[in-house]
Amino acid sequence: MVNQFSRRRFSPVLSGSIRPVPLSRNAKSTRSPFRACTSYNKDMRQSLFLLGVCLLALSGCEKHPQVNYASLDASGMWSSSLDEIKKLKVSDQEIAQLTKLKQARASDDLCLALIKAARARQQEFTSAASAIELSRAGFNDSQILEMENSGQIDVLSGDAVTLKLIGLSAPTVQQILHRRMQRLPTLTSEQIGRLKNTAMTEKQIVDFMNQGLSNDMVEAFIRQREAVRNHSNTGFTRVHSRRR
Repeated sequence: MVNQFSRRRFSPVLSGSIRPVPLSRNAKSTRSPFRACTSYNKDMRQSLFLLGVCLLALSGCEKHPQVNYASLDASGMWSSSLDEIKKLKVSDQEIAQLTKLKQARASDDLCLALIKAARARQQEFTSAASAIELSRAGFNDSQILEMENSGQIDVLSGDAVTLKLIGLSAPTVQQILHRRMQRLPTLTSEQIGRLKNTAMTEKQIVDFMNQGLSNDMVEAFIRQREAVRNHSNTGFTRVHSRRR
């Protein structure tokens, strides 16, 4: 009798000495492609960022070109004064204004003072023509600088020159200008000229101005004096003829 157990098929059994060895938790595996790609993208972003910063810096340099001081240097300004000008970071337009002043024989001190006065008001200096006009009319550097400090030099220069041409004395002109710089009621050069034509003295004009009247009241007063002047010595005189 055949042994029943002999007909059974036995599957091979792994030897106890051969077992699958699991990977250790501390074992180092090969770096995954995903992690390598992420690191590459990060490096590229940093490089692009640095490149953008450099481009912005270069564009900023292009927007602020170096100022050319050659014309101002050639105008005769002393090197020490030119160094002071450079510290104020003037623009090309201001260099042109200062060059005009120097060509009109303005002093270095006046040029520096005018630039600093404009800077104190956080503005650029653009009043070279007014300063030159005032200087030629006989105004000194301190008077010109005072008008620049008030921020009204371009407004006052024309009237200031006209007041000189009218024939007013220097103290009277300065008094009128002071009132205007303080924004007090005053007379225009045209009104002062009309009052002088009505035989009003300089002192009378100043006293009238110091009353601080409105422009309408001033005009009414001037028209009244002009009417009196126009009708004076115009009365009809009868001429008697001799009898035969």
